[in-house]
This record gives sequence, structure tokens and C-alpha cells, in this order.
Amino acid sequence: MFGGKPLALLEMALDGEIELAISEAILTETLRVLRDKFHRTPEQLQEAEGFLTAVTRYVYPVERLDAVPTDKDDNRVLECAVAADSEVIVSGDSDLLRLGNFRGIDIMKASDLIGRLEGRT
Repeated sequence: MFGGKPLALLEMALDGEIELAISEAILTETLRVLRDKFHRTPEQLQEAEGFLTAVTRYVYPVERLDAVPTDKDDNRVLECAVAADSEVIVSGDSDLLRLGNFRGIDIMKASDLIGRLEGRT
């Protein structure tokens, strides 16, 4: 639904270049935001859900975190990343970006991750 760097990362996942993880809490929140903030139709939401589940690995966090007291939903992102044993969290969220790193997991914008990946040989 959106282009730019986030779409480039989704395409990289489709090509098997990177692996993306998602949890029930993140999927639910994403669909809620698409519905409430971007006024997506039920059909568009169903399409988005299908796409997201196709390009991601579903994880089931077992640890509840409270590392971001200013935005409880951000803790669900951290929980997913920990459960997935992630190297990087990609986010545009200022509270998460302010952390910079959580338990050895770098937190960065999509453009920064793409720059990092393009630097690999």
C-alpha cells in the first residue's frame, strides 16, 4: 500500500534476501492502523493480512516486556524481535528509535537498514 524503503524491504523478503518476523499482536495492530488511520476497506485489510502473512515468519513471544513505558504497543515489537532472535528491528517509531538497541538487536529506520545491506559484499 505504501512505496519507498519499506516496500523495498518487503520485496527483499519476497526474494528471500532477508527474513521478516511478525506476531499476532503486531499483525492486529497493523491492521487496526490501516483501518482506522488510513481508512482501508475490509477487502484491502484482508489483502494486506494475506500479504503480510505470506512474507513473514510467524513467531509466538513468550516473554512480556515493559521497556517502552511511553507506548505499550512498542513493547509488542520488542517481544516479537526477541522471540524471532532478530538482528534488527525496522521502525519509524520515535520511541523505539530512541532506544537504538535492545538486547543486542539494532533498531533503525528502513533506509538505514537498506544502506547497511547495500554495504554488504
